[in-house]
Amino acid sequence: MATQAEVRALRLSELPFETSVNAGPKYVGGFFTAIKEIASHRELLDLLIRRELKSRYKDSSLGFVWSLIKPLVQLLIYYVFIGQVLGAAKGVADFAIFVFAGLTLWGLYSETIATGTASIVSNGGLIKKVYLPREIFPLAATGSAIFNFLVQMVVLLAAIVVLGQFPISLNLLYVPAAFVIVLIWGVAFAVLLSALNVYLRDIQYLVEVVMLLLFWASPIVYSWGFVVAAVKNHTWLLEVYLLNPISLSILAFQRGLWQAGSQTRVLEGKEVPPQDWPAYMDLRLLGAAVVGLIVLFIAQRIFSRLQGNFAQEI
Repeated sequence: MATQAEVRALRLSELPFETSVNAGPKYVGGFFTAIKEIASHRELLDLLIRRELKSRYKDSSLGFVWSLIKPLVQLLIYYVFIGQVLGAAKGVADFAIFVFAGLTLWGLYSETIATGTASIVSNGGLIKKVYLPREIFPLAATGSAIFNFLVQMVVLLAAIVVLGQFPISLNLLYVPAAFVIVLIWGVAFAVLLSALNVYLRDIQYLVEVVMLLLFWASPIVYSWGFVVAAVKNHTWLLEVYLLNPISLSILAFQRGLWQAGSQTRVLEGKEVPPQDWPAYMDLRLLGAAVVGLIVLFIAQRIFSRLQGNFAQEI
């Protein structure tokens, strides 16, 4: 027997493309009204996430294995060329775990924003047919990104266990904290940019450029110690650097999983002291979460104002 979500999806698929259904919002409510409306369509959201994952690997013999190939190739490139050839691994114990931890969390953020930005335009056919909470589409893209993150997370944890470097300490609490902050900021920008992209299609190309810049502005292939040494006595630059919530989250994520960064190690015959983490990291993370929620609220309100003409603009 078909579930309610399947029946709803079937009805949506049966609507003709040229339907005269009023595809505009029935009303524009507040932030919490939008959350309630999305919650009432949670089964449809689950369906859209499944469709996103299936369509991505449709007719692929390797299927979900492809979600691992790209980050593993990136790890190989950064580890060999940047870590070994350019010498970034010098002074960084267990460089592979360090890099892969950063790549895993960064992958969640970048995929959430990249796929979320294009989510409204790519679902234009469905949006023109019938009304449903439009925020569902960037959220479905986020759900797909979370799935890929979890797959990569399993590989990361397996590597940490095999190498005998699993951290048993309170630092593990930094992992869920970093995940939540990245998710908040990722969803906020995905919702905002998906609406702006409907009216200005250059947004999705601009996002690609900005994400490339943000990648190198985050401590993924270089350590926090390198940043501290680079700015020398200009400590105010460190504060500017840490204003980026993603850089702060990646540092917290590494602190939780990269055990070598929190203890004295012997590297190339030399004793390497623990990583000098940013001061007041707990308070900084709390601040990043609070500001992120405010940005998410503002992004949803802008989205709500712009969604009325989505069907006409797509």
